[in-house]
Amino acid sequence: MEVLGIEELPIEGKKVLMRVDFNVPLDGEGNISDPTRIEAALPSIRYVLARGGILILMSHLGRPRNEPNPELSLAPVAKDLGALLRKQVIMAPDCIGEEIEKLVASLKTGEVLLLENLRFHRAETHPEEDPTFAQKLAKLADLYINDAFGTAHREHSSTYTITKYFPGKAAAGFLLEKEIRYLGEMLENPKRPFYAILGGAKISTKLGVLRRLLEKVDRLFLGGGMAYTFLKAEGREVGNSLVEEPLIPLASEILNEHREKIVLPLDVLAAEECTEEAPIKVCEVKEGIPAGFEGLDIGPKTIETYSQKLSEAKTILWNGPLGVFELDPFAKGTLAILHAITRGDAITILGGGDLVAATKKTEVGEQVTHLSTGGGATLEYLEKGSLPALSALTHPSARH
Repeated sequence: MEVLGIEELPIEGKKVLMRVDFNVPLDGEGNISDPTRIEAALPSIRYVLARGGILILMSHLGRPRNEPNPELSLAPVAKDLGALLRKQVIMAPDCIGEEIEKLVASLKTGEVLLLENLRFHRAETHPEEDPTFAQKLAKLADLYINDAFGTAHREHSSTYTITKYFPGKAAAGFLLEKEIRYLGEMLENPKRPFYAILGGAKISTKLGVLRRLLEKVDRLFLGGGMAYTFLKAEGREVGNSLVEEPLIPLASEILNEHREKIVLPLDVLAAEECTEEAPIKVCEVKEGIPAGFEGLDIGPKTIETYSQKLSEAKTILWNGPLGVFELDPFAKGTLAILHAITRGDAITILGGGDLVAATKKTEVGEQVTHLSTGGGATLEYLEKGSLPALSALTHPSARH
């Protein structure tokens, strides 16, 4: 998808408003526990500063219910970003208003201002209720850059509505360009065999991408909670495992159409409770999961089989964990498959927060070809081949 790129903007001496994705995890004391998303935005940030721009960053953090919440302030991000850039990042008390406009007017070349959490204002997520919010943000700068792939599937004020105030001057940052390049090339001309792995809790949230992938891939490996709906559709006993009962007929239909492509678990780790202390039972799928037990991770036989088959691949796309990854006893399947796919020479593209966390838990994370910063955006792009925030950016032919 062709859009104006950051390198095509006349940045020197201009105020640049950049939408980034600083929706980072915080620990109990309000410190950033994983700076991956901040680090991912650094190339675009450094580029603007090196080209003599005045940089105004904007992001959301968490779900503050449309009002200021000190626990979801971006102040910790300003501190960490400043340390990474080795320069002060000025923290704004809000993201719009007269005080912010005065603060922006005082900025000098090479300075960085971080606006406060956009979602302290309801208009960020509901632009139709107050279109002036995007206009007030746009008033702060001469140029607009979107480098927030993780929110590119949202028609929000700062990602979508705002672009109409930057005709010919709304560009994609390096991260956004990189994400789309990898996903686009993979869908259009993947090296084969092309295998995909889908995990996570529910089929309902991934139905569109599941169907699209089945048109593209040579094999689709299923895990996580969504696998149990398919296993039940095959007539397997799944105990208390997560099953979307209304979707069983649809799962059965998908299996009938694509059974030669779909690979399901052979065994699972099950427990009576989803806790770290609960005794674990390895259950063979063909024998069924006993009543009172729920499947919480793929089992050793599945790990071995998946690993062996995935070693044949030249391209691997993976979205969603294969077990209840938050709990160590049920993270083993995800971590084992991560090790397996990085042993070969396949192009590996991973998306979603849990998989980002998985790469942090293991030394093989750096061997992943591309680690996507957006789970939902990745799924929507795979399904539809476009994203609202992307479609709103300037086409190269329309630049000023």
